[in-house]
Amino acid sequence: MKVVSGRGRHVLACALLFGLLTGCAGRPDGALIPVPDAVPGTSRVDMVVATVRERSDGPDIFNGERARTPSYAEIEVSIPPAGARKIGDVQWPRSIPGNPATDFVTTKLDDLTQDQAITWFHNRINRTPGRQALVFVHGYNQRFDDAVFRFAQIIHDSGAPVTPVLFTWPSRGSLLAYGYDRESTSFSRDALERLLTFMAKDPNVGEISILAHSMGNVVTLEALRQMAIRNGRILPKIKYVMLAAPDVDVDVFSTFFNEIGKTTQRPDFTLFVSQDDRALAVSRRVWGDVPRVGAVDPEQEPFRTEFEKNNINVVDLTKLRTNDPLAHGKFAASPKVVQAIGARLAEGQTMTDSRVGVGEHIIKATSDAAATVGTAAGLVIAAPVAVVDENTRSHYGQHVNQLGRSVSDTAESGASVVTAPKGN
Repeated sequence: MKVVSGRGRHVLACALLFGLLTGCAGRPDGALIPVPDAVPGTSRVDMVVATVRERSDGPDIFNGERARTPSYAEIEVSIPPAGARKIGDVQWPRSIPGNPATDFVTTKLDDLTQDQAITWFHNRINRTPGRQALVFVHGYNQRFDDAVFRFAQIIHDSGAPVTPVLFTWPSRGSLLAYGYDRESTSFSRDALERLLTFMAKDPNVGEISILAHSMGNVVTLEALRQMAIRNGRILPKIKYVMLAAPDVDVDVFSTFFNEIGKTTQRPDFTLFVSQDDRALAVSRRVWGDVPRVGAVDPEQEPFRTEFEKNNINVVDLTKLRTNDPLAHGKFAASPKVVQAIGARLAEGQTMTDSRVGVGEHIIKATSDAAATVGTAAGLVIAAPVAVVDENTRSHYGQHVNQLGRSVSDTAESGASVVTAPKGN
């Protein structure tokens, strides 16, 4: 019998954990082959795609290998009627072609030149309220079709009136390609910086928001760091950066903020964390037991002081329950959280300057969603936001008082009630 080394067992354990907890296996190729859609009640999301993936001879246009020059496409995704799906989910076709009545399908997939992509973007941004664009940067183990359908789900479920721009970097979409994917983030940072610079210098653009997930945060932070070094700051039209479950070393994350200019000249950064994120727990083991920033406790030092010093808004989703077995995609899998993000974008405001803070939205979300941990979980989730959000602080105290006698019952369900942070 062959003896597996300690390192081998570690790698094998990581692979098995990811394999058991993810449900990507068995998805049919060709999910992006366009199909006619005459089904009543379906919705459409039309996006432009920029990528440094290699072109493919297969039906999905791009594979997971690296290309030396960027490519572009326009893709329209059809989403099933509301009665046929659950908000937060992507309904993959069980067979090809997919059925628009029950599945996510594409109705248009056009290869574009750079000039055609620019024309598409100019025309669309001029029709968008506030002329606001949202750039999505996906995470590890994402095929091209994964990234397209997930972004379409986020745009649709959030209800955000934005021009959708997908930046998709070369991921092989394989559990065992973690190292390749990680190196691809470095390969892709220049292309993302060029894309963001073009958008930020376009006079038709009013505001740019960025949403990065998992390892996509590495690409995003590196691109923004390069931009800041090159220009003395992150370009001012980039107003809002959302970092969901960042697979980023906490020390690397800290040094990033030393390179991007004065606090008053930075975008508004919001960080979504969850201490029960199983994917980041494995990543921590792979990277020498250094914590990943997406899984820290924002109330613990040195993180609390670091976040406050850099004016980072933190939303702790640890107590929020979703159907995501890895707890790695809560920001998109939770209907109320993704809708709260959309509400902030729709209002053209940050997480902390509206009449009702995003913490209040999440308090309502956990209460309305009949989560097993109840309203107290919403209070725990919202607590870090309340530190920096005056509106959330005031509502937060009201909710603590309203809990009343139900506190003990809630505690038995696994949630804990925290004292409302005191504002200045």
